[in-house]
Amino acid sequence: MTENAIPRKSLDSQEFLQLRQATEKIGRVLQQRLKEHLTILRPLFIPRKLLGTYIRSSSSEEVHGSDKAFAELQERYAVICEEPFALPKKLQPPLPPISNFLESTPFRYTLTLESDSDRQVVITSATRFILSFQGECPLARLKGMLNGSEARQADDMRQALINHLAMVLFLEHFPALVRLLNDLNYQVQTHRFDDLGGLEAVVLSVPLKTFLPPDDFIVEVTQLSGIPAFQELIEKDAVSSIPDPLQEALQET
Repeated sequence: MTENAIPRKSLDSQEFLQLRQATEKIGRVLQQRLKEHLTILRPLFIPRKLLGTYIRSSSSEEVHGSDKAFAELQERYAVICEEPFALPKKLQPPLPPISNFLESTPFRYTLTLESDSDRQVVITSATRFILSFQGECPLARLKGMLNGSEARQADDMRQALINHLAMVLFLEHFPALVRLLNDLNYQVQTHRFDDLGGLEAVVLSVPLKTFLPPDDFIVEVTQLSGIPAFQELIEKDAVSSIPDPLQEALQET
């Protein structure tokens, strides 16, 4: 779902408080559930299975298909590395090790309010998470380096791009993992971050319906809090209507 596709619904202050509390509680459960799932799945996400000797490792064993995978990584990296990151296009193998610890962070995006094009609000989703190989430079820090709030570190920026692109390629090359995540009720999508030069990243979504109130309501809440941030709200009946992938697959059969 794109940011522009999030439904809008009016609500009063009491409904907002109730839904915000429910959303925060459900969000914490979803984050903990995903963390536990990724800990169990970690042995299946070994970067060497994708890139073989193109990344530094204690093993020198060749991996079938690693030449193609590295070429794809190089191609996608070259498209985004110069603008806005000012990094060299060429990746020199072997690449630094890629951690097989899996990292998930809430999906955030910037909403420009129609009533005031100069006002922007950072929206957090309680049901969508960015999945990547763990590194020292999460997307928030990467954005900080671009906007000047953090000092640029070329090595950290390059590794962050590689970590996200490698995860995208990993799931493309091992589609059985996508089916496994689907069976755990996660929808797997690739999202392109335009504010990061078109960087591709994997987003896991829990199929719970969310919405945003109208712009004027968001403005009122953010003015009261003094913080230009808001959270998507989970629909009141979303939990009871969550889809069952197994049931749907059997019905199709």
